[in-house]
Amino acid sequence: MAERLQFPFPAVFLAAAGLLGLSGVALAAAASHGTDARLLGSASAMCLAHAPALLALAGLLPRLRLGAAAGSAMALGTAIFAGDLVLRHVAGHGLFPMSAPLGGMLMMLGWALIALSAILPKRA
Repeated sequence: MAERLQFPFPAVFLAAAGLLGLSGVALAAAASHGTDARLLGSASAMCLAHAPALLALAGLLPRLRLGAAAGSAMALGTAIFAGDLVLRHVAGHGLFPMSAPLGGMLMMLGWALIALSAILPKRA
């Protein structure tokens, strides 16, 4: 019987964590040298908060029933949220209407899925 191919979530989450961490530090540096640091500072904070969470999820995936969904929501939500704030700072407009709230909701969904995983049975 053919082995079922699985999406490499741990590697993707590690790559996303690295990119979010890198972006968070770069955005913090940019915010400290600019005239209005609010948008870049907020983007930096979200990147730096979610990068370690993705690192942890990459290691916990075998034990969390909803870990892949949680990490996917977090990574995508953080990218949309931070991308919108950076674009607003640089270009004066966001990614698309309601992109920051969408990104925020996806990040919150990721955290909620982690909480839900705590009460669901673990994977066999």
